[in-house]
Amino acid sequence: MNNPYHHKIGCVVTGAAGFVGSHLAERLLYENYHVVGVDNFFSGRRENLTTLLEYPHFTFYERSITEAGILRYLKGQHPNLECCFHLAAIVSVPYSMDYPEAVMEVNYHSTVRLLREAEQQDFKGFVFAGSSAEYGGEQRLPLREEYATDNTKQLSAYGRSKFLASREVGVSRCGVALRCFNIYGPRQDPTSPYSGVISRFVNMGLSGRPLTIFGDGRQTRDFIYVSDVVEAYVEAASLVRKSTRAGRKIYNIGTGKSTTITLLAETVNNLMSRHHQPVFCSERPGDILFSVASVEAFRNAAGWEPLVSLREGLEKTISWARAVGE
Repeated sequence: MNNPYHHKIGCVVTGAAGFVGSHLAERLLYENYHVVGVDNFFSGRRENLTTLLEYPHFTFYERSITEAGILRYLKGQHPNLECCFHLAAIVSVPYSMDYPEAVMEVNYHSTVRLLREAEQQDFKGFVFAGSSAEYGGEQRLPLREEYATDNTKQLSAYGRSKFLASREVGVSRCGVALRCFNIYGPRQDPTSPYSGVISRFVNMGLSGRPLTIFGDGRQTRDFIYVSDVVEAYVEAASLVRKSTRAGRKIYNIGTGKSTTITLLAETVNNLMSRHHQPVFCSERPGDILFSVASVEAFRNAAGWEPLVSLREGLEKTISWARAVGE
């Protein structure tokens, strides 16, 4: 986002204490935006706020996105707010299989309420964290935005809730939804039930345990480093601010490259100079087998490109995890 007014322009980041949310908030603060962070610590971590709290133009509220009127309240406290980055969610697929109603309330219904409040409060942008889980068991690869339709059968309440929310956001005058694929990098909590496979693999490697793979390891994922995702959020905010009309603004955010879980395990072991063979367990219900993004739409709309290779991203993630563990 071009910011001629420096921190006079305000942004809300929901899920600011989360893995991606804290990186995004830090990026916005570095650019001198006034950032209002919101998190209830359901899965966010207080230590992720440490760096953010050092900025005088960061304000934090320990609140839940399920509270009616929260954006209206924040706008009343901070009239300079113009954009909402909505990242707060229940992100665990296994959790969503056990508690589908709770996940639908947080991820879908609360998102729609926030979106309507943003529209009513004349926000210029509402950028939503969608998910590759919106495509369900779609067999056509790479996954294109138009493949997720009302007839798509998502494999979990998480995927369904994200699809319904993206659909609403994508047609809003101020909205844009980013279907992020498998994000990884520093601050992703390996001990959390919501953590991704890379953070778990790195944690297992550092503790000397063999890497555990659910299923046969031939599943594929499109792994994207967190800094590339943060830049996509920033570009998406600029994109929606420039738009003067409503339209379906939903974009994939990935690298366009697929990696098998077995190859990922081998790469992590090699980077950590380990020679353990992985342990295979039963696949988990709701997990997608094959996934890779088509990223042409966002590249054409915003000029965005992922810059960090998987190997480079893994090296940075491992280095961070080692430093934290010392």
